[in-house]
Amino acid sequence: MVILSSILDLATPREQATALLSQQIWCWGQDVKRPEGNWLTEIGFQRNTPPTEHKDCSSVYTLAISPASRVVLRGFGVYIGDDAIGGLYIERYGFTPKYSPIPNLECPPWSDKDLPEFVTPSPEQRCESTMLLLRLLDWIRGYEVDIANRLGTDYRRETLMRWNNGKRIVTPAETMASSWRRLSLLVAANSAHWLTTQPQTESATT
Repeated sequence: MVILSSILDLATPREQATALLSQQIWCWGQDVKRPEGNWLTEIGFQRNTPPTEHKDCSSVYTLAISPASRVVLRGFGVYIGDDAIGGLYIERYGFTPKYSPIPNLECPPWSDKDLPEFVTPSPEQRCESTMLLLRLLDWIRGYEVDIANRLGTDYRRETLMRWNNGKRIVTPAETMASSWRRLSLLVAANSAHWLTTQPQTESATT
């Protein structure tokens, strides 16, 4: 296992973001399985169990983060929607945020085929997409701060020990929240870079 002092030690910002999101999604799955109880439902997430026709799928978790906005967690990605500006979806691998003017998912996304059409934001949609992306990154940062404060850094450290398969690059428990903060600063500094599917050559300081 390669342990980083910061996710920013990776080669490019998009690789940094991809690795960090994949690790975070895995951590959410472990938080669901916490021996003391499902942490997501404990902090207010709504759990939708799969119907018979999707019995092989995992549950869908949704949290209202304000009266008009919500996040949806899946093993293959994460979604944020706001009634005023639309929705944003980020797949687990690749970190290419996609936008939709639809602010809410009509049905739980049991698979990625259940998602509405998301597209690379047009120049006219970048303002809304940037707002959604920054809000999502800040929410994830806050989630990890809350984990550290309420469950302790040792809890997340133990979680990440199980993430080790001998090959993965791991951001330590102590720097997960700050890594999300640093990523949000990169996005705020150059949002157009992050809202394209075929970015130009990038460096770790982009």
